[in-house]
Amino acid sequence: MARRRKQRSQLDAIDQINVTPLLDLTFLLLIVFMITMPLMEYGTQISPPEMNSGKLPEDNFKSVTLTKDGTIMFDRDAVTREELLELLARLKSEAPETSLLLRADGERSYNDVIELMALIRRGGFDDVTLVTQPEEK
Repeated sequence: MARRRKQRSQLDAIDQINVTPLLDLTFLLLIVFMITMPLMEYGTQISPPEMNSGKLPEDNFKSVTLTKDGTIMFDRDAVTREELLELLARLKSEAPETSLLLRADGERSYNDVIELMALIRRGGFDDVTLVTQPEEK
């Protein structure tokens, strides 16, 4: 009885995949994104006016920001008035339950904020939450 000798091929050398480094990388990326995502939401520097108000929604919201120099931003992207109107109409048709937060710099005029609110209303959002800073006591 002659035994057959099995010839080793290159594929025999890779019979297991070590997933530990992949899991380490996955958890590292998860932790990094969990830390940086809340910081990215309020990356635009504005100073809202002070006023005591209720708690802001924690999920399912989008923000419209009016900066000190008059730039309109939808989430973190600068947009024109026409682009904002188009984005809001699309958002209202795709996700009508989304809350809308309006953040405006305290140095902008009342007229600018009201014009932006009218634009938001034309985009289909009737209920807008104004973001303010808490009053100092």
